[in-house]
Amino acid sequence: MCASVVGVIRVSGLSKRYGDVLAVHDLTFTVPPGRVTGFLGPNGAGKSTTLRMILGLNRPSSGTATINGRPFAHLRAGLRHVGALLDANDVHGGRSAAAHLSALARGNGLPRRRVHEVLAEVRLAGVAGRRLGGFSLGMRQRLGIATALLGDPPVLLFDEPVNGLDPEGVRWVRDLFRRLAAEGRAVLVSSHLMSEVEHTADRLVVIGRGELIAEESVAEFAARGSRAGVSVRTPAAAELAALLTRAGAAVTAEGVDALTVTGLSAPRVGELAHTHGIVLHGLATRTASLEQAFMELTADRADHRAGERR
Repeated sequence: MCASVVGVIRVSGLSKRYGDVLAVHDLTFTVPPGRVTGFLGPNGAGKSTTLRMILGLNRPSSGTATINGRPFAHLRAGLRHVGALLDANDVHGGRSAAAHLSALARGNGLPRRRVHEVLAEVRLAGVAGRRLGGFSLGMRQRLGIATALLGDPPVLLFDEPVNGLDPEGVRWVRDLFRRLAAEGRAVLVSSHLMSEVEHTADRLVVIGRGELIAEESVAEFAARGSRAGVSVRTPAAAELAALLTRAGAAVTAEGVDALTVTGLSAPRVGELAHTHGIVLHGLATRTASLEQAFMELTADRADHRAGERR
């Protein structure tokens, strides 16, 4: 498959209010082509509300969400422009996989061959005639991905796409998303599984209580966690600690001969030690996990009230 045009999602000043609840507040971010963007936030952050506004399913209270410069509602044959998986269970149990996709293909002016192509792509060709009521959750997830791919669109959105998949299926989805992005598509993936986002996404959009917390690369976000830094071992720990502190670093002693340094890179620490004749027995960059950084940076943005906004 090959997208006919490069896709981009732009969200600008987007807000959504339900009565007294401000589910999304002045949210602005971009999902560029050629990248997998992870969409993260604690429960109640407003992720699903935002996805629904991008797709025209919910009307914003203010602000805009566009796909290639136009609101989704203004796009004819929508599946040619954007494909989405929001709820794998939102299908008619009495229809077969082939019938479900065929109806969508007809409604969007797509050739019948696309049904067979996407069923093969998601490895459901052998059960094309089976009724969806007998599908497992993992099979429904694959069908939902097939639906998203049906129009060969340049923009793709997926909400919790690996739920119900076995390890082989999870790896398949990971590789699929990377390939779709490599073809020039804009791919937005919302998930609560940090390990999958860490292995799949190039960049992140992180929100909390409907507001933007971060929009940056996975590495940049993880580096903001408190466990990120530089580990140093030296017999002159006190001398080096004083030197690094004067250079603007934050230094924590980890035993007699070990230090954890934040605010300076490992190469800079090594250069300063060498210049001042301090012997190092060990020097390494220590990165925080995405999960640790996420837990720290969203700790005050979680919303645990009943009727959570996702």
